[in-house]
Amino acid sequence: MHGFEDERWALARIRTVIRRRPRLTLSAATVWRLLKRHGWSWQAPARRALERNEHAVELWKKEVWPQVKGSRRRVAAGSSSRTKLDSP
Repeated sequence: MHGFEDERWALARIRTVIRRRPRLTLSAATVWRLLKRHGWSWQAPARRALERNEHAVELWKKEVWPQVKGSRRRVAAGSSSRTKLDSP
């Protein structure tokens, strides 16, 4: 259907179909709002992949995710302009 190999309708696929038809480019958030407005929802897989390694997922959550989550830069006060320095 619409050139996809299966019938799952994720936001990215819906965006692609919208882009092809009336040639509009919409953000994923806009597509989500349009779906909700019309009473529709995107489809998530009904089951997990058979190849999923639960041990590896739990290990990643415990060891890698805290490092990734904690590495965000702190926002400092400054100018909102990219060309001007902040005022003293």
